[in-house]
Amino acid sequence: MLAVTGAPDGTGAVRGRRVVITGLGVVASCGIGPEHFWQGLLGVAPVGRVRPVEGLDASALFGPRELRRADRFVQLAASAADQAVNDAGGIEEFRGDPDRAGTLVGTGVGGLDTICEQHQVLLEKGANRVSPFLVPMIMCNRASADISMRYRLRGPCETTVTACAAGTQSIANAGRLIATGRCDVMLAGGSEAPLSPLGVAGFSNMTALSTSGVSMPFDSGRDGFVIGEGAAVVVLEERSRALARGAHIYAELAGAASTADAYHITAPSPDGNGAARCMELAMVDAEITPSDVTHVNTHGTSTPPGDAAEAEAIYKVFGAPGPAATSIKGVIGHTLAAAGAIEAVAVALSMEHRQIPPTAGTHQVDPAFQLDVVTAGPRDWVPGPALSNSFGFGGHNGCLVLIPA
Repeated sequence: MLAVTGAPDGTGAVRGRRVVITGLGVVASCGIGPEHFWQGLLGVAPVGRVRPVEGLDASALFGPRELRRADRFVQLAASAADQAVNDAGGIEEFRGDPDRAGTLVGTGVGGLDTICEQHQVLLEKGANRVSPFLVPMIMCNRASADISMRYRLRGPCETTVTACAAGTQSIANAGRLIATGRCDVMLAGGSEAPLSPLGVAGFSNMTALSTSGVSMPFDSGRDGFVIGEGAAVVVLEERSRALARGAHIYAELAGAASTADAYHITAPSPDGNGAARCMELAMVDAEITPSDVTHVNTHGTSTPPGDAAEAEAIYKVFGAPGPAATSIKGVIGHTLAAAGAIEAVAVALSMEHRQIPPTAGTHQVDPAFQLDVVTAGPRDWVPGPALSNSFGFGGHNGCLVLIPA
């Protein structure tokens, strides 16, 4: 269970209340909703440098007027939250005391679509035509605020902005609010809509994007990531109250950790030390050892330096070949701040279906990596402790430990 105080290595820690996942919501390019998403993860890697979400209709959540005032990343988050709430039995079923229920949804670029659109309005029509709703549309905290107001959650309402680690760290921080006794319920996750021409150009010009249009995590031919949009929100709940109300429990959030590379604003530390330390601390937090871990859902973006650093980190922690490793970014692309939350949903669904999805797009694992990468098709799995890794620009490292319910 999550430790709440104690020494940095976990010794002498006061153990927190147990935290479980009782609702899942996900919006991704391979499917909207947990089951469509899961089936999509078992498919082949698409081709193309962007992975948009097709078929999302958020009008029922916002209405036509409010929909025009909600940036794409807010619409994605609202849809994922609506799924998670319904999956957990409905807000009136699990919310309890609204002062002890909160929201924590991370993002990286916030309302980038709106920024681009309104800048064009400024250039073409002048300052007086810029939307008066610009500021609340682009705020990074808008998704958390919308969910808080929608479900009348009056506890902490916060936003994590740590690039590609934000979704993972949002779930971790929300879990600690429950473990410490501050909250009983949290809606937590991440959302990102970075597919504006400006956003894609920025990543392309920094040579981060794949030139082939295929994401190949850990493959010897990997040449960069493909960029996607999406969101995921989970319902986190204190375990005893979840059991008391007969909730379906997907997994337990047993531990988490956060570290920094302190190395470079975009490049990972090539020795993998920050990532390795993050995984080690997460396992200490969960009171497990490396030999207990049976699966790692990797960050695995398909960039040459990023995959190499993570492979080195996993090797340092687990040795060779280590636990079964996979990356779902071959299918959904890299959804930046939403990635960790979407991947946490993937791990929960892996436990539900007793399978690990393949690393789509990967055919020849780089021989320099001593990893057991799941390729070709899903692997049957007896669920056990699993790690979910996220590493972001700025050197942000996040890791979750999920264990079967």
